[in-house]
Amino acid sequence: MKHTPYYLNKPDNILPKGLTNSVFRSSDPLAYHQSLKNYTVTPLLKLNELAKYFGVKKIFVKDESYRFGLNAFKGLGASFAISKILEKDPDIETFCSATDGNHGRAVAWSAKLFGKKSRIFVPKDTTRARILAIENEGAVVEKVDADYDETCEFAKEMSRKNGWQLVQDTASAHYAEIPAYIMAGYFTHFMELEDSIHTLPKPKIDIVFLQAGVGSWPAAAAWYYLNRYGVNRPKIVLVEPIEAAGILASFKKGKRTKPEGNFKTIMAGLNCGIPSLTAWDILKDSTDAAMAIEDSFTKQAIRELYYPTGDDKRIISGESGAGGLAGFIALMTDPRFRNLKEALNITAESRVLFYSTEGDTDPENFKNIIRKKK
Repeated sequence: MKHTPYYLNKPDNILPKGLTNSVFRSSDPLAYHQSLKNYTVTPLLKLNELAKYFGVKKIFVKDESYRFGLNAFKGLGASFAISKILEKDPDIETFCSATDGNHGRAVAWSAKLFGKKSRIFVPKDTTRARILAIENEGAVVEKVDADYDETCEFAKEMSRKNGWQLVQDTASAHYAEIPAYIMAGYFTHFMELEDSIHTLPKPKIDIVFLQAGVGSWPAAAAWYYLNRYGVNRPKIVLVEPIEAAGILASFKKGKRTKPEGNFKTIMAGLNCGIPSLTAWDILKDSTDAAMAIEDSFTKQAIRELYYPTGDDKRIISGESGAGGLAGFIALMTDPRFRNLKEALNITAESRVLFYSTEGDTDPENFKNIIRKKK
């Protein structure tokens, strides 16, 4: 990417009207998730040594690798959405989705919770480890000779032909309710922090870095922060792989667009194309910046978390899970982002939050990355 790999936004802090708000405001995902047998609050870790190293006041990481035994956070969205779908139509037999890995596993796991079947389609570059993880949840998995966007279209067509229920986290003009339920399900892990750093009237953080694929998860976070805090919300920075930066490209063009990268990145869960329609409607008016980074920063972030110093706790964070921290490292060390760092006013008093949204979901690649120490 030859042009500047970031965009500094001037958000209007306006929440979209219509379906998204009605679904979000009428939903209680935390109560639903608390009703599940294997629910537990995932840990929030304070990394004092890492904060000192990067010259900020505090660094917090919420570790989602403990979520439902799935090694990732996606079960929050899929399980809540499927519960809502089955409230309306309990006779559905098969759920279908396209995925880069974690979402498909979550759909399969959630379908199994309700005694249902699942069919999952994955893009051509999906690793065998990710496919096996989905199959182990009882799904039938098929690899498609296509990229992520094309695989989503294929799953949509196969669902239509076979009478399967599509559960996709990418919203479009005629497919918005289910992605909205998925996004509402994500609220649980933001709500879990309300007795620690998500306090009222102001949060105990100044800025949060959110890794982004199609945008549904960071949009859920942005909606939560803006709805809870209004003008007191923390600053929000979106981070994408430089070769699959659909949200950054959309900011620069002023409309949803597919990125021009080669879609070659180790951040498999973020290796997506055009942003979700619902997500874009939220993110364009509620986030402060978008940035795109190379895989080298992600590898560094994984190692920083795996090889902590002092009393900092070890965190096993996968290639997508470490994306937010990777963006922060790039911001603090790469001259290309100097102006962005100044505009965001990151100082020695800044308190920063990251969500490690997955553990070592690709074990072999993870081992290769940590083989080289910091």
